[in-house]
Amino acid sequence: MTQTKTFSLLETTIEDILAAYSARELSARELVQSYLNRIQAFDRDGPKINSVINLNDKALAEADRLDAALKASGPVGPLHGIPVLLKDQMDAEGMPTTLGSVLFKDYYPDQDAFVTAKLKQAGAIILAKVTLGELGGGDTHGTLFGSTRNPYDLERTVGGSSGGSATGVSANFGAVAVGQEAFSSIRRPSAWNSVVGMRPTPGLVSRSGVYAGWPSRTASLGPITRTVRDLATLLDSMAGYDPEDPMTAYGVGQAPPTYLAFLDAAGLRGARIGILRQSMGNAAEPDSEDFAKVTAVFDSAVGELRSAGATVIDPVEIPRLNELLAKRAGEGNDGSFEVYMSRSANPPFKSQQEMTQSPGYVSLRARRAPSPIRVGAQEAHYEYLKAREELMTNVLKVMADNQLDAIVHKSVEHQPTLIKDGVNPPFVSSKGAAHLNTFLIYAASISVPAGFTSDGLPAGITFFGRPYSEPTMLRLAYAYEQATAHRIPPNTTPKLAGEP
Repeated sequence: MTQTKTFSLLETTIEDILAAYSARELSARELVQSYLNRIQAFDRDGPKINSVINLNDKALAEADRLDAALKASGPVGPLHGIPVLLKDQMDAEGMPTTLGSVLFKDYYPDQDAFVTAKLKQAGAIILAKVTLGELGGGDTHGTLFGSTRNPYDLERTVGGSSGGSATGVSANFGAVAVGQEAFSSIRRPSAWNSVVGMRPTPGLVSRSGVYAGWPSRTASLGPITRTVRDLATLLDSMAGYDPEDPMTAYGVGQAPPTYLAFLDAAGLRGARIGILRQSMGNAAEPDSEDFAKVTAVFDSAVGELRSAGATVIDPVEIPRLNELLAKRAGEGNDGSFEVYMSRSANPPFKSQQEMTQSPGYVSLRARRAPSPIRVGAQEAHYEYLKAREELMTNVLKVMADNQLDAIVHKSVEHQPTLIKDGVNPPFVSSKGAAHLNTFLIYAASISVPAGFTSDGLPAGITFFGRPYSEPTMLRLAYAYEQATAHRIPPNTTPKLAGEP
């Protein structure tokens, strides 16, 4: 008797994949090959989404190893045979870390990033390294690959800088992905690609083996997935103390045994949610038609929160919000470049100064949008530190005074930017990006699909919480996702003929 197969690759979840493996209706080799077929058909050919920089040429061999292990002794871990996409600023041994730039196209690191190693230990298969804003900033354009196209509108950007991670998951080129956020680099592309993305509170997830890691404090690796459940599962395998990244000492004792324990479809009932309507997005234009189209989606989402049982306080206002956000400043050369490169015996550049003085970098800077973060002169950085402390106090006081479980705001205040406006003067980038969480550094923040604008473009809402409140944010996000089911895959990357 022939067994009826129920597994479907399109929009599959970690739970679906593991069940199919257990039932012997799917092998890891079959799954990896199916994703490779989709990447060829839709990323390289067809609509040419252009989200993959390099494929792992050992992915099929790794799948074979895991298939043999499953047959012999069972799954090797909670991510057994799960194909993962990595933002190409985190290291995977045997693959280049290009940062999307010709400056690093031939850079092969000596060892895995800490999180890469943890994912492999959990049984994951590193399928590919994907596109990003060049050198980890801005929308997803780079001298090495060009521009990544939004699968919901091929003329528009996917956001950034973790654009390839969000797009690859949205287009079903991999099961799950990892991104990194220092400004709005996870939540913005997640919103613009109708997927779920979290920037965990720094300290939960190590950045060793990742460009722009320690001793920088702002950036954090985070999961990007199609469902909140998958995000919680992936986060379980990413979190952990790493002595090579001292920031993770802050996270010791903050992660539960599993984040899955907090997923509750009724989790919004009785929750107190503050609605933040103050415009705070980068270069936002609150009087524009484009802004209004996102606001219409947000208004609908607020109603959905009420319908799901939340007590909604609409609006809440954070004192001096934009005045303080404007004080943001970078740390200049904080030493993170040198720490990252020190892990390799033959780095392409030994110092940040050497890189910035190279002819290729000088040419690159002439074609990029100015950073939304002020240059980190000593006085400017001191002003930022004072502003950050004041704004954190203001935010926490608003939450305390209103007994809030979370604040909800627009993930991005504008629709995805047209690619032509991003690669030509004035090089529009990060338009409408909300960066409250990364300004404050210690905050939990997750973006969830909230539907589509009247132009058919994805929009998202962000659940923002106190430091290390990831369990609460996951509970609320999961309840909203289950109540609304806004995620719709793009029609430019449909099911292939013969695809499981």
